[in-house]
Amino acid sequence: MEKLKVGVIGATGMVGQRFLLLLENHPYFEVAVLAASARSAGQSYEKAVGERWKMSVPMPEKYKNMIVKDASDIDSVKPYVSFVFCAVDMKKPDILALEEAYAKAEIPVVSNNSANRWTPDVPMVIPEINDSHLEVIEHQRKRLGTKRGFIAVKPNCSIQSYVPALTPLLKYKPTQIVATTYQAISGAGKTFKEWPEMIDNVIPYIGGEEEKSEQEPLRVWGKVENGEIVKADAPLITTQCIRVPVTNGHTAAVFVKFLNKPSKEEILEAWKNFAGKPQALGLPSAPTQFITYFEEDNRPQAALDRDIYGGMGVTVGRLREDTLFDYKFVGLSHNTVRGAAGGAVLIAELLYREGYFAE
Repeated sequence: MEKLKVGVIGATGMVGQRFLLLLENHPYFEVAVLAASARSAGQSYEKAVGERWKMSVPMPEKYKNMIVKDASDIDSVKPYVSFVFCAVDMKKPDILALEEAYAKAEIPVVSNNSANRWTPDVPMVIPEINDSHLEVIEHQRKRLGTKRGFIAVKPNCSIQSYVPALTPLLKYKPTQIVATTYQAISGAGKTFKEWPEMIDNVIPYIGGEEEKSEQEPLRVWGKVENGEIVKADAPLITTQCIRVPVTNGHTAAVFVKFLNKPSKEEILEAWKNFAGKPQALGLPSAPTQFITYFEEDNRPQAALDRDIYGGMGVTVGRLREDTLFDYKFVGLSHNTVRGAAGGAVLIAELLYREGYFAE
């Protein structure tokens, strides 16, 4: 089959680099355009990135000599792509303007950025959980006045370490959730070389992260009403978000209280059987098992388990009853794969198979 031509906007940053690795041999998509800030435009990708290649594997040869385009010059991108991934490092108003400009130019945008996560008719999707939210795209297109163009976004990386585990338990009506996330430095776009003060250190604050971690799950669990996504009004979620000296992998310690308390066996069965549209469709990036539970007391561990199913699986462990809440457990997800570029690629695969990129 002929692959769709795609662009990566913000290609020189850490998430942009991860996109390129994930798309290097993708069965549906072929990278045709690399775009970044005006200061990188006109240079080869290898020169534009320079010493800032942050992946653990070498830069693929196929990208090195590609000439980087100016992300703001949409006319120079449009002839070569069917849609774009967006992972730019800009201020929120500028991201809003840029993504909407691409959409209005009839170029669909699959975004890793947070700017449009609360735009009422923009779907914010974890494909296994709320693929039904894609139906708002029809209403978004009417607002934008487009036939093809639209914006879809992925949620914050931190919530993907616990929201997948909580979702199959919603039938038991969780009422209160406490989650403390222990977040890798790559979530800040950093390596230890660039951020030596993180070595042997823990920083108990990540700007804006706790609000996202408390509110975004409610939007993922919300429903579509009158062409907009209305967030769920329960459960009550409170979080703390802590930066820890780990390269990749966000870990969450979760406590949950239910209106209808399930048994431990019921929870384990719910996790084992939880699958969504990506698994049903056999999408290339979909993990065969969305949630993997470890019986060992010392799992999941970031170093051992973040790469399960290519970094697209979610791992859980230490499920046990609690003295204040009903249960507690530990979750883990790869923040730059499932939580960022990989999650966006999976959204794009779903959009493609559902016909949203049709000409």
